[in-house]
Amino acid sequence: MSRTRQFTAELTKTLALACPIMAGQVGQMLMGLVDTLMVGHVGTSSLAAAAFANGLFSVAFVFGIGVLASVGVLVSQAHGAGMDGQKRVILRSSIWLSVLVGVVLATILTLVQPWLSVFRQPGEVLAKARPFLAILSWSLVPALVFISSKTFSEALSRPLVPMLIMYLGVGLNVFLNWMFIFGNLGAPALGLVGAGWATFISRIVTMTGTLLFCVRVTRSELSVLLPRALNLATMQSLLRIGLPVGVQLLSEVGAFAFAAILMGWISTTALAAHQIAITCAATTFMFPLGIAQAVGVRVGQAVGARNHNLVRVIGFGGMGLSGVIMLIFALVYAMLGSAIANAFNSDSAVVALASSLLLVAGAFQIADGVQVTAMGGLRGLADVQTPMFLAFVFYWLCAIPIGYMAAFVFGVGAVGIWIGLAAGLFFAAITLTIRLWWLTRIGNKFGLVVPTEEGSW
Repeated sequence: MSRTRQFTAELTKTLALACPIMAGQVGQMLMGLVDTLMVGHVGTSSLAAAAFANGLFSVAFVFGIGVLASVGVLVSQAHGAGMDGQKRVILRSSIWLSVLVGVVLATILTLVQPWLSVFRQPGEVLAKARPFLAILSWSLVPALVFISSKTFSEALSRPLVPMLIMYLGVGLNVFLNWMFIFGNLGAPALGLVGAGWATFISRIVTMTGTLLFCVRVTRSELSVLLPRALNLATMQSLLRIGLPVGVQLLSEVGAFAFAAILMGWISTTALAAHQIAITCAATTFMFPLGIAQAVGVRVGQAVGARNHNLVRVIGFGGMGLSGVIMLIFALVYAMLGSAIANAFNSDSAVVALASSLLLVAGAFQIADGVQVTAMGGLRGLADVQTPMFLAFVFYWLCAIPIGYMAAFVFGVGAVGIWIGLAAGLFFAAITLTIRLWWLTRIGNKFGLVVPTEEGSW
């Protein structure tokens, strides 16, 4: 087969796997998007409070997602190598790891409640953010169990059912928001707090459905979900790969959350506009993220099957696909930024600033797509240590300092903070592309990271 035909064939396979994963990722973001749209009509202070609380929540949530990314690495390699028994071991271990991580992170978010004032947010924002964050924090447990089981299914190239369950959750979230935010069908009008309860209940439903699907697809009994006989080697492998990924994502999302805090230092209007723009950018980011996950799965399966020559083809084909998709979204933001912002909020100052931020978001969409897909390819190779250190450089030694200087020293304001974020993403795209190219050079071999020990505890 010629290189062109091979490239086209592998890109088609990646796209076929990526489409339902992308749809599922968009569904995941739609919960936050729906909350933002509906809360935005309650008032600007509620929207700003949602931005602040979601910023803190997202730091914990994405760290948990990073730790659980190891599930996809182990399962894809085990699937490629035909290790069916080991997949059941990974399923049990991943479920209880996600519960543990969720409880720890929710407890931390609960304990920091009395010290939220150190972030120097307006008083009305803090007053509304505290009860919302309290509910949102404990939704981490079902959310992370869902992410773990969804990742497990995707690594087996079975992403369709988790995607459908996710959209069931989105529909339920819309209905419960309508009830609890605005007080319909006899429910109390809880405002922002109502959005928190709606999200919590919806996440429990999606968790339950996806877990049951994982049990079915692995031909297991329900007892596989019990914490008995957890495999020590598997837990260690999940943590050894997952913790560096968690720290890497923590660096990235922590930088974006800190950007929200910097926005609060400027004004409530800036924070509300930032919430609109970041919600839009994060939603379109789900498309290359879905491709990145498909690339990681297919790279892991190729490593497990010892098809080492396919790794570079899969990785760079996915990066090109992400770049094209994000170019389209960049054009959408450039042409329709004002109309998009106006759908979220009627405050003219918020809409004008959000439109400007969306222009900058459009500029870094391509770099964001390339860097996350390169990271997915590296993750499929279980290359997690070096990207963890690089992420700290990208965001905390590049993006945040540049954004702070532009906003507060040179007086650019809110747009300056986003210029800094764009600079960090372009640096990440270039560096990670070079690393993937180097590691996948012709003749390079990759080892399995799936444990084969039978020991349990």
